[in-house]
Amino acid sequence: MELNKLIKFRQDIYDNVLIKARDAQFELVDAVLSDCRINSFPELSLTPVHQRQWHSSYAALENGQQDEAWLHAYFCEQVPDLDVTVFALDSTVWCHPRARTLEDLRYEYSPTHSIKTSIVQGHAYSMLAWVPEAGRSWALPVHNVRVPAPMDTIATGIQQVQWLSEQRASCTGLDVVVGDGRYGNHRFLGGLQDANCAVLVRLRRDRILYGSAPAYAGRGRPAIHGSALAFKDPTTWPEPAEKVEFEDAHWGQVRLRRWDDLHAKQDAQTIFSVLCCEVHLEREQPPQALWLGYHAASDQDLDLATLWRCFPLRWPIEPSFKFRKQRLHWTLPQLQQTERCDRWTRLLDIAYWMLYLGRKRVQDYHLPWQKPLEILTPGRVLQNFKWLFPQIGTPTHLVKKRGKSPGWQTGRKRSPPPRFKTVKRGKKSTLKS
Repeated sequence: MELNKLIKFRQDIYDNVLIKARDAQFELVDAVLSDCRINSFPELSLTPVHQRQWHSSYAALENGQQDEAWLHAYFCEQVPDLDVTVFALDSTVWCHPRARTLEDLRYEYSPTHSIKTSIVQGHAYSMLAWVPEAGRSWALPVHNVRVPAPMDTIATGIQQVQWLSEQRASCTGLDVVVGDGRYGNHRFLGGLQDANCAVLVRLRRDRILYGSAPAYAGRGRPAIHGSALAFKDPTTWPEPAEKVEFEDAHWGQVRLRRWDDLHAKQDAQTIFSVLCCEVHLEREQPPQALWLGYHAASDQDLDLATLWRCFPLRWPIEPSFKFRKQRLHWTLPQLQQTERCDRWTRLLDIAYWMLYLGRKRVQDYHLPWQKPLEILTPGRVLQNFKWLFPQIGTPTHLVKKRGKSPGWQTGRKRSPPPRFKTVKRGKKSTLKS
């Protein structure tokens, strides 16, 4: 059954997503899945599953066309309808330090870059990924797009979550979108007040939030904010709306508290709940509390323990970025057009899904210095995926010889590609919450 599902997935991608230069694009995906060690992008054409010559790799990204909307909808169809389905939202940067012909370049923060400064020039990509199971490193891309220059990652993330809410409107379970600290603000939570899903984000430990305003006393200006709740000052904490304490095998003694109807100073209209999560209370010096912001419709509310267990499920999206850059060669090509970068990104999304669908049919042939695994990681599946090619075949056609290219036309002028300046974002507001 797993093998037939993988074959059907590959055929659907070939028939519906890859519109132009489909054979060359599909062979690029198979070349990536061969787990070849390469130093340059055209070396992918040297793998046995790549039937065409090396210049077809560049032609696939230059002339290829893809149905992006169909691809994202198809990814969303692969996600089952469970009681609670967790989606992780995060962004990463494809660095282009010396590119001058790429449009929409921007200065972004990249803590994983090797140079001393963490501000790099490149493209920012926002990924909404499905996390299928806890304790594993799989984060399957459902909606992965480049952040355009006029927008930022928060605005793009809002659009992605709204798209997900529309796509899964008929599902009976609850979708929980989990984000890191960059999404823990009133802008992100306020843009998703009407979304048909729950939102759970991390908040800074120095935040100060406010309750609902008291009733109007009849004189003066009506109050906008109620009593303050400072995360660092327990004396300002009112009685929580819900409190739970229990023992966990991994986190030890856990205490969870929840306060409702809070808002930030900048936006009194965005109401959300706050969770205070304390773990390992049996220790003499337990770690600092984790603060989470939560918002969902009243008929979709979850208990505290379930919410707290949802947040660690966002972790797999971080190693998935590292896996794409190091093992799938995402940032290796030096392309001259932004559209080609987007096509290459979507091809790697397809490759990642193929790894997941074929994980149960791959045998663990580990290297001598590797430990055997019962449940394979994405890297271990990629290491042995090439043995599946004789079983799953390929939907591509045989190569047709077209003769020698006539080359550049005599008398035709050559013009350099246009240059673009890097987009600089405006200064952030200095208002404190």
